[in-house]
Amino acid sequence: MTAVQEERGTEELKALAEQAGRDLEDASALEILTWAAETFGRRFCVTSSMEDAVVAHLASRALPGVDVVFLDTGYHFPETIGTRDAVEAVMDVNVITLTPRQTVAEQDAEYGPKLHDRDPDLCCKLRKVQPLEEGLKNYLAWATGLRRDESPTRANTPVVGWDEKRRKVKISPIARWTQDDVDAYVAEHGVLTNPLLMDGYASVGCAPCTRRVLEGEDARAGRWAGRAKTECGLHG
Repeated sequence: MTAVQEERGTEELKALAEQAGRDLEDASALEILTWAAETFGRRFCVTSSMEDAVVAHLASRALPGVDVVFLDTGYHFPETIGTRDAVEAVMDVNVITLTPRQTVAEQDAEYGPKLHDRDPDLCCKLRKVQPLEEGLKNYLAWATGLRRDESPTRANTPVVGWDEKRRKVKISPIARWTQDDVDAYVAEHGVLTNPLLMDGYASVGCAPCTRRVLEGEDARAGRWAGRAKTECGLHG
């Protein structure tokens, strides 16, 4: 148990998150992240899929040198790895790359090849969920780029909430933003984005489970297309 949790207790930390969610509902993304930085300091991090660096950029304004946690699943597009490297090179952040316990080859040897096709939930658990849970152990709060307009499953995302599974404060500072808001912020601040966003991809995940979206589809339609699966398990 951390010092802050010992001081406040987990239930008090949960109450803090829920109260902040109410108090900060109408606050700007930068105000939300400034609250997080002032409340948690270096026990706060940002997670990024390197679809874009908007939340990392915002967080670096609130907490220069903020930890930005990236999951290298072994299945990423080269463009995604390139975006991570560029973010690390030009932004005032500390990129931390997490990797699964097994390489892709080791996973193939144990479970058979292309587990992502046969059991995508297990593949996501092994290559995303478990590494993130391990990587977040030393933090009290983490920020995500979730937005309510991305899909019906994200429509009720609080700007600050309680991650019951990980017992941490979960912050979604751009939850109320639209894609137009994201585009405007990127243009105003010259924020790095994944080149695939200019090539028909509206949401960028692992290469085997991501396709371009069709006109009229929501941003998440290109993920696990043709399956009932809509989330990798990191946020549900």
